[in-house]
Amino acid sequence: MTRRPLPPGQRTGVRGLLSILVAMLVAAGSLGVAAGPAAAAPGTTFPTLAIDRDFPDPDILRVGDRYHGYATSGPAGRVPHASAPSPTGPWTVHGDALPTKPGWAGNGGFWAPDVSRRADGTYLMYFTAPSQAAGRMCLGAAVADTPAGPFRAVGTGPLVCDAAEGGDIDPASFVDTDGRRYLLYKNDGNAIGRPTILWLQPVAADGITVTGVRRELLRNDRPEEAGVIEAPVLGRRPSHYVLFYSLGVYSGRGYQTSYAVSGSLTGPFTKAYRSLVTTDSVDGRVVGPGGADVVSGPHGDHLTFHGWLSGGGARGMYVAELGWANDYPVVRGSRVRYEAERGRLNNAEVRTGARGASQGAVVARIDHADSWVELSVFAARAGGHTVHVGYAAGYGAAQHTLTVNDGPGVVVDYPDHGWDNWRQVAVPVELRAGWNTVRFTHRTRWAELDFVEVA
Repeated sequence: MTRRPLPPGQRTGVRGLLSILVAMLVAAGSLGVAAGPAAAAPGTTFPTLAIDRDFPDPDILRVGDRYHGYATSGPAGRVPHASAPSPTGPWTVHGDALPTKPGWAGNGGFWAPDVSRRADGTYLMYFTAPSQAAGRMCLGAAVADTPAGPFRAVGTGPLVCDAAEGGDIDPASFVDTDGRRYLLYKNDGNAIGRPTILWLQPVAADGITVTGVRRELLRNDRPEEAGVIEAPVLGRRPSHYVLFYSLGVYSGRGYQTSYAVSGSLTGPFTKAYRSLVTTDSVDGRVVGPGGADVVSGPHGDHLTFHGWLSGGGARGMYVAELGWANDYPVVRGSRVRYEAERGRLNNAEVRTGARGASQGAVVARIDHADSWVELSVFAARAGGHTVHVGYAAGYGAAQHTLTVNDGPGVVVDYPDHGWDNWRQVAVPVELRAGWNTVRFTHRTRWAELDFVEVA
């Protein structure tokens, strides 16, 4: 048999039986999505455009068998209100849930409302509005007897307003399992060249009376954030708290949704290695996905967020199915990356120092009839998905056999583009809800595996 030349830097040691579960989930924040240039093959279910008109920063509240949505100011009103029988619709936009402007607010838009139900059965709205006195955006509150409103502003001034920190925006409510209520928000530091911080403020059961000391949960510290993190939404899973947030400049493709986790309500929170939903992770089907919210109900868990519509003048509301891989979020239609070198290997080797490879390591020497790489991948729902395989082949076109959950094999073709020239091929597959086992077995010639992305 003719042996192919070893790529530069190939090592001879074997990393065997490394579980993808341990590598991807125990390391904090290591499960995430990654951009990929390849177009999706048939099989991927992308986020649904549920409101095809301006409805940015959507907040969703389920009341009985109806879903209520609220958005940043637009043609439908100061705080547009919509309703639907399910998260994916059909949605009907009704008009303005906050028809009367509070006396302390100046001219301008009202941003990122949040509506929750209080213990007494009334409804509380947080909103962001321009403060005449502070000259900055600040947080206000309003109440109503029904989720449709009309909501009436409470107090003679803003609920939270600190011009020295750039003002305050993007409020959200959170009630922990012990019944204690909290207000989350962002100080708008990027507006004045200061750090952007997400805060947790204890409040009384009415959601209006501030109690205790606020705590910093997260601040901007990564290049891709462009100085901005915002739109916090907090949830609790059995093993930890999950803090969803947006990052980047809202007006462009770089705006995206990510998350951080913590075993404690007050942190420290650890950011995910990669963002949860980006323009590239959904193959450009949503541009600038941000302003997200999580909604649960009989239809399962969903993530709602906005994205720029064609022409760029408005942001519509998108909905995607949401699953939980060991309490880490996975969004159907948004690519999740699994590093091949962290899978289970048989008669194959890990090669480190691979030029241009994801995290610098790949699986090599998948050269024999009994050579294979096996990964555990997660699906938010059962059905069609796409497996995107990152590979390099440089000694002729190669093939692997792909099996899912020990089912029938599918041939995966790897065109020859040269060693350390990493490309992707897309394979449509059927996955069951939850964890699935995918295996790549040697078939013809030689290819190295860098990663697998599942959408």
